[in-house]
Amino acid sequence: MPCAEGAAHNDWLRRHEDHCLQGTRVELRKQIMDWCDDPNSKCIFWLNGMAGTGKSTISRTIARELAEKKRLAASFFFTRGKKDVSHSGMFFTTIAAQLATSLPVLRTSISGAIDNNAQILQQGPREQWNQLILNPLKNAPTQSIQLVVVIDALDECDSMQDIQLILQLLEEAKDLATVRIKIFLTSRPEIPIFDGFRQLSGKAYQDFILHNIPLDTVNADISTFFLQKLSPLKAKHGLETPWPDEQIIAQLVERAAGLFIYAATTLRFIKDGIDGPEEQLSLVLSATNPPLSATEHLDGIYTTLLQHSVLGKRGYQDCGQLARRFKQVIGSIVVMFNTMPARDLAQLLQIPFKMVSSTLDSLRSVLNVPEDESQPVRLLHLSFRDFLLDSQRCSDSRFQIDEKERHTSLFRKCMEHISQLQENICNLWGPGVLITEIPDDTIQKCIPPHVQYACRYWLDHCRLGNPVEEVIKTIREFLEQHFLHWLEGLSLIGEISNGAHMIIALEEILSVSCNAH
Repeated sequence: MPCAEGAAHNDWLRRHEDHCLQGTRVELRKQIMDWCDDPNSKCIFWLNGMAGTGKSTISRTIARELAEKKRLAASFFFTRGKKDVSHSGMFFTTIAAQLATSLPVLRTSISGAIDNNAQILQQGPREQWNQLILNPLKNAPTQSIQLVVVIDALDECDSMQDIQLILQLLEEAKDLATVRIKIFLTSRPEIPIFDGFRQLSGKAYQDFILHNIPLDTVNADISTFFLQKLSPLKAKHGLETPWPDEQIIAQLVERAAGLFIYAATTLRFIKDGIDGPEEQLSLVLSATNPPLSATEHLDGIYTTLLQHSVLGKRGYQDCGQLARRFKQVIGSIVVMFNTMPARDLAQLLQIPFKMVSSTLDSLRSVLNVPEDESQPVRLLHLSFRDFLLDSQRCSDSRFQIDEKERHTSLFRKCMEHISQLQENICNLWGPGVLITEIPDDTIQKCIPPHVQYACRYWLDHCRLGNPVEEVIKTIREFLEQHFLHWLEGLSLIGEISNGAHMIIALEEILSVSCNAH
């Protein structure tokens, strides 16, 4: 059963992600757990809130509490720009595989569904939902039981049509009797998701608007967060007590304006900055007078963080060079379709690893940069991506990311790497060799991760980049010289089915371009 890496709430890749602190979000968590326990409550609980209000932290906390009570059926945390969890391709197979673990009585019927329909794993969402999940639950030979599926950040699924289809299918769980499945779901309040819920029966779901919680309640939780998280720094750095005092905590809470992501980012900036915590805190408080909106508060801390961490305060003669490096490295991470380790990123961009490493090290307040170099680098929160790509929000042009320009640049890099492919690149001993007969380390050596990325995503970068004539010329040269090499590479890395879809999409792109010219 194909499972999406990083989907589960307790996946290894999520081991450092935050949970709600003790004494915070108390009323909301109680309301959600009461919904879970109530046999007469609606099938779906939709927690929606704007960026930075703490939805994912709540989801992780609820999933952990349910798991401890043996009530968690499955969990799927969507993450934009992270391969398997950025789309719905493995959503239902991942849920089914977790169900077979949390409720072993389902294993026979799920595996039987695969035996009876060998193509089910390649079929559409509706078939997978019915055969791998709904029917096994309907026919489960067990006593009455109630479990919960946790789905986080549904808005980060890359297809709005898939999002609406997922909602339609999940609604069918309301009719289950013996094994009743409830769905706890979070997302931003985006229009396509609102439309998807409007198409459901009012009896199927209830919603809760996170940013409508009284500000006093949210501020009390944020104050608790700052007090608990900043206190350990006093002993570590030998700071005088009280630090920070009540007045400083109040200023930080005011600047957070109800956004937990502001609090979390500010904490990381104070704790991990290049200066001591007192100096870092002074930088936060000495920034321009706090604006009015919550988004402007968040933008202010991002701007302060970037100006201090990227450009420093030592008076670089050429800040332009540092800004260009930032756009090249961080801009690529922001728009890429999958995460990768820093060393692989350096190879993809064809720049020295030290340049990538130094850029990343200065931005640990907004990036997850693992100590293990084999693990991928990723954004800590989607709001940072939103900020960099919006020229109205990112007021310092040195950090603004031109999304189309970045995609075009990555397309060129991908094409350069694909041009290195050649016939029989793995030196196989004959035609017709099975993939299973080829050692994985042989494939990784001959087609390293950055080349695999280029093979899989070059067309996506082309599609979202600037439609210049040079691009069409590059694609023509690719088709004439490396098309078969590319197909061979895709087959070796197990992506040939995606190659078929890419060829169809390429035909459409070229048809439009030819008509335009």
